[in-house]
Amino acid sequence: MLVMETRGFVIENPLPAITKWIKPSSPRRSFLRPERSVPSQMISIIIPAHNEERYLPKTLEALRRQNYGRYEIIVIANGCTDRTAEVARNRCHRLIVLSQKSLGVSRNLGARMARGELLIFLDADTLLEPITLRRIATDFTDQHAAGTIRGWPGCERLKYELIYLLKNLTHRTGFHSGSSGVIICWRKHFIESGGFDEGLEVRENSELIRRLMRFGKYKYVREATATTSMRRYDQRGCARIIWLWLKLWVQSQFGDLHQRRYETVR
Repeated sequence: MLVMETRGFVIENPLPAITKWIKPSSPRRSFLRPERSVPSQMISIIIPAHNEERYLPKTLEALRRQNYGRYEIIVIANGCTDRTAEVARNRCHRLIVLSQKSLGVSRNLGARMARGELLIFLDADTLLEPITLRRIATDFTDQHAAGTIRGWPGCERLKYELIYLLKNLTHRTGFHSGSSGVIICWRKHFIESGGFDEGLEVRENSELIRRLMRFGKYKYVREATATTSMRRYDQRGCARIIWLWLKLWVQSQFGDLHQRRYETVR
């Protein structure tokens, strides 16, 4: 295991940097329909985690079940006072430990350490179904600059399902180029755009996607699903959260959100 301390953070390499390449099965050849090419780009999955010992194990386990082999998992444990780092150790390819909590700093640092051509920023409480990485590698092409996948709530309650149906509709139609616990982009575009605005704690995803889209189109990958916990809605109530998002959207159109702080819910 490689452990390196530099500039106030610790980097560990618990697993090999590149996982095995999973060779697809060889179906019977057909002269009527050509075989679909298998994507081969390296994918870096970047997971910022602040006090996520409860949710992170399932998130990492879901990634280990992917049917696409060329990927690495980078976990950035930032400002944790629980066992997040211990949970991530030996379950990811690279572990970065920061002493202070900062979502933007964590994501940007993870991207700088990434070896993949394609970046996926994943929330620590979001589970990807096994086909997700292969689907993204196939559908997210050079003409796309930013994207997300189909979202779904982590508990079966009608009000949550309606929220996600509406959210997916806005992403699919392009009415709002947002995210559902997942942001997809090319590393070269991310670096050139300057990455996440580290001074923003709210609507930072939308702000990044807006800048990325000067390089290409927004892509909604509907054939793959990200299942996210509804802890914020459970603890704060649906009406309050929806009102907050609406208010922040209006403020983002006419004002500066750099002074707004995002309440941590665990």
